[in-house]
Amino acid sequence: MARRFGQHFLARKSILDRIASAACDAGTELVIEIGPGKGALTESLLPLAPKIVAIEVDPYLIHYLRQKFLDPISDGRLILVEGDVLKTDLAAWGPAVVAGNLPYYITSPILDRLFHISGTWTRAVFLIQAEVAARLAATPGTRDFGYLSVQTQLFAVPEILFPVSRTAFRPPPKVDSAVVRLDPRDAADLGIANVADFLRFASACFRQKRKTLRNNLAPLYGTERVDSLPEARLRAEQMTIADLAALYRKLV
Repeated sequence: MARRFGQHFLARKSILDRIASAACDAGTELVIEIGPGKGALTESLLPLAPKIVAIEVDPYLIHYLRQKFLDPISDGRLILVEGDVLKTDLAAWGPAVVAGNLPYYITSPILDRLFHISGTWTRAVFLIQAEVAARLAATPGTRDFGYLSVQTQLFAVPEILFPVSRTAFRPPPKVDSAVVRLDPRDAADLGIANVADFLRFASACFRQKRKTLRNNLAPLYGTERVDSLPEARLRAEQMTIADLAALYRKLV
């Protein structure tokens, strides 16, 4: 039944323990786990965190988890929330570490939701598709650097911790994965006051990735205005976030 939600369950205990250790340190008080599935990561988190809130959309798995974790639920150490994480107020429990094995098809929406509650998460550790992890952590001038890189690095400092082979999952997915850590940062550090407007601008910069900024921005700001800027001949992937922020301030 769970497969209809696109879940591939990580089955290798050593990797689960590494993810839990990356998420939790001595000061961790609360972990919000996204998509606990059959509770494999939950088992590794329980010895390390005083309280865990696990959000699961599949009612079949909720029933399974209630039976599996009777004691920690009774003790109040594990709170199960049946619902869609994209419709759940992740800030409801206060500052927390966020962790989980994210379903591939909703990784970007989950990240977007996380970034919109900045100030209430202290760290995030996710198991995601390796290709997506590379894009989150990509540096300017590389093939993987794009809008998702800019969005992520505006709100967080990403670090790829280690790769995870597809053979570690049941059932195995068609792609390899990686564990990524995100530490929150303030977009204001880059001098960006209106984050939503800047992200719309960044999206336009990367609209056709292989084209120059002139081609991507001229329809919005006018050819003559864009041509007057020295950055116009560059592609967006050649610009740092600070460069894009400076260009944004010139045009708005």
